[in-house]
Amino acid sequence: MKKNVILYKSIPADQLERLQKQFNVTRFEGITQDNYADFQHALTTADGIIGASYPITINELAIAKNLKVASTISVGVDQFDVAAMTSRNIALMHTPNVLTETTADTIFSLVLCSARRIIEMAEMVKSGQWTKSIGESEYGSNVNGKTIGILGMGRIGTAVAKRAHAGFGMSVLYYNPHINPEAESQFNARRCDLDTLLAESDFVCLVLPLLPSTEKLIGKEQLQKMKKSAFLINGSRGKIVDEAALIEALEAGVIRGAGLDVFEVEPLPVNSKLLTLPNVVALPHIGSATHETRYAMVECAVDNLIAALEGDLTENCVNPEVSQ
Repeated sequence: MKKNVILYKSIPADQLERLQKQFNVTRFEGITQDNYADFQHALTTADGIIGASYPITINELAIAKNLKVASTISVGVDQFDVAAMTSRNIALMHTPNVLTETTADTIFSLVLCSARRIIEMAEMVKSGQWTKSIGESEYGSNVNGKTIGILGMGRIGTAVAKRAHAGFGMSVLYYNPHINPEAESQFNARRCDLDTLLAESDFVCLVLPLLPSTEKLIGKEQLQKMKKSAFLINGSRGKIVDEAALIEALEAGVIRGAGLDVFEVEPLPVNSKLLTLPNVVALPHIGSATHETRYAMVECAVDNLIAALEGDLTENCVNPEVSQ
């Protein structure tokens, strides 16, 4: 007998076909107020769920009495109550390997765009305001040879360090719970405490998971420890930064600028002060948003779901201590 699976995100047709051959699939094009009751009903008989961008809370888990596996089309798992899932013997699968390089590209593009004021200058040209040679007020900052400080030296942090060191001759500092031998041996990265990283870095890049210990890790006190010429780059999770403190620091010139792909509230509200600041590059959470990578993420998530529902948790399981 086929197992029951809920799909709550649109995916490519060939990957949907894979699911439908293997399982009884109930599909939702995202979860909304209009279909939430149907989603709840489907949860009562679901063996697995697969999707992204919707928080699965204790309320949903309480309904899902048969649930064995949740497969998220993402590397981040902050939208899941992992402890509650583990206590209920539900495996949580994610896609940690397929988006590393694409996300690192995005993060480094924020470094370049922020330092060289790419977006601001491009808009000046497109709006017809480029009427003479640019002057000192339009100058940007060098990237080559500067110091980058990376908070979180996992897969993505290591990929950012590679770009910084090999491509731009940058010195690499990092703040991480564990030593990263690859980053240290290949990219001359130096592990240090947070205060040292903030004080010495020209670019402070956040590549951390959102955890209770990292929420609002960067606030007013930390921003004041950065160089006035420094840039804050966030390609991880918006809630790692105290957004109000960041806005205040940007307005007051405590730091030079920020490149942000993530925000406390997403989509970013249209009345956010961040949108009024010329020293902010704001992107709509596009870290992994290429055709190739998003497809690979879906394929990986489908692989994960099939394997886990067959009892194989050897790859990409967040809580492998559960038993299937």
